[in-house]
Amino acid sequence: MKKNIINSVQAPEPIGPYSQAVMVEDTLYISGQIAINQSSGDLVNENITLETEQVMKNLGFILTEAGLSYEHVVKCSIFISDMDNFGEINASYGKYFTQNPPARETVEVSRLPKDVNVEISCIAVK
Repeated sequence: MKKNIINSVQAPEPIGPYSQAVMVEDTLYISGQIAINQSSGDLVNENITLETEQVMKNLGFILTEAGLSYEHVVKCSIFISDMDNFGEINASYGKYFTQNPPARETVEVSRLPKDVNVEISCIAVK
């Protein structure tokens, strides 16, 4: 098995001992992304819609670096700190998957890195 590490300079640097993404054969595994704007280094958390949009942009930067797009995503995992935000997160997320959306689960967790409100990881296939 050969794994290739994928890193986009447009997406936030990992904040621990992990890679932004790993490509194994035709499958890309993207680590959970939070709403850090890489160009400023700031968290985008003025509201849950903007926060989710930044998370999705970060996923997109990594997909692009791997030569893929949102259309290649087959599975997402969404972690949220408050299930009351589900509707707004779902609306922002849904803009990126208008046809044939990927499989996914959404779970509420007690806390996320940097106390963000949403973290999303995904798997994409060429």
